[in-house]
Amino acid sequence: MSIKPQPFTVSIAQSVLDDLQARLALTRLPERETVDDWDQGLPLSYARELLDYWRTGYDWRRCEAELNRWPHFKAEIEGLDIHFIHVKSSRADARPMIMTHGWPGSVLEFVNVIAALTEPEDAAQPAFHLVLPSLPGYGFSGKPDVAGWSVEKIAAAWDMLMRGLGYDRYFAQGGDWGAMVTSAIGAQDKGACAAIHVNMAVATPPPEVLAEPTPFEAQSLMRAGWYQEKDSGYSKIQSTRPQTLGYALTDSPMGQMCWIIEKFHGWSDCDGHPENVFSRDHLLDNVMLYWLNATAASSARLYWHSFAAGNLSEIQVPTGISAFPKELFRPSRRWAETRYKNIVYWNELDKGGHFAAMERPELFVGEVRRCFAGMAL
Repeated sequence: MSIKPQPFTVSIAQSVLDDLQARLALTRLPERETVDDWDQGLPLSYARELLDYWRTGYDWRRCEAELNRWPHFKAEIEGLDIHFIHVKSSRADARPMIMTHGWPGSVLEFVNVIAALTEPEDAAQPAFHLVLPSLPGYGFSGKPDVAGWSVEKIAAAWDMLMRGLGYDRYFAQGGDWGAMVTSAIGAQDKGACAAIHVNMAVATPPPEVLAEPTPFEAQSLMRAGWYQEKDSGYSKIQSTRPQTLGYALTDSPMGQMCWIIEKFHGWSDCDGHPENVFSRDHLLDNVMLYWLNATAASSARLYWHSFAAGNLSEIQVPTGISAFPKELFRPSRRWAETRYKNIVYWNELDKGGHFAAMERPELFVGEVRRCFAGMAL
């Protein structure tokens, strides 16, 4: 497929930033909470801290400059403008790889791993040409105005993108929705994707796991149970009423921020507070990609598009799986093998959570390297 990538520069009008400041100044916070922890969501005291910093200490232009260090492009695929960062390695033996983020993340999840993956200091380590797209309805990508942009359609679009960039063979990697898209690329197996790596493997637990779980599996089932009981309300709303939710979050920057940052607490290996592993600036940078582009509804709509389909087709292509301890869904190998039929790399890590590339960049880079090191395209 022929595509025509056009260079793109991240440039937000000052009037948009002024509007944000005006809205933050008018923020109305709820009454005092009845708990002093995260049981009901993001604590009021931390919300106030973030609000004050966002108003007086945060600098979007810093983030804008950091983003523009990398080459950005847009290309029309299936009638939709897709934004992507495309960083080519100087190494002659570098291999192409597409890496996909999820919700409530963005391409900013990968900024701290780009250099290590494209230009490793150790010549013995593999190098990659990286393609980092923003999901449809996220970041600087276009917003679908028709139904149908499910995980499967995005996977097919990513294959078109890679082939359109001249990569007849490539690797694919992802976490969260990115893992679902990456798995769908593997399941579709259109002939160009040589292998995949995911840091969130999703598979239905087989009867033997439910009947006699190992200690690892019991812990994984407990984590999944916690998610279903205490942490999945956002998912039910986004998969059923994304438009209604979008009005509130698109109108209130504080609401959008709290809706997102709560997950960086519950889904990361952060010892009780997200800023133990993420900088405050990096957290707000990610929020800004949602706020500045007004993507509350369009990003949430991916749940509405995809959940009904199931998205659990078997994958036959070579697969690497890295199981981080605080991941939401962390199957054992025998559990994962019910869906991923050709696991060639498997590792259970001691540290890290759902936002692996952003949270533990060195560990993440090591996992990707080891997964693909010996593979040929």
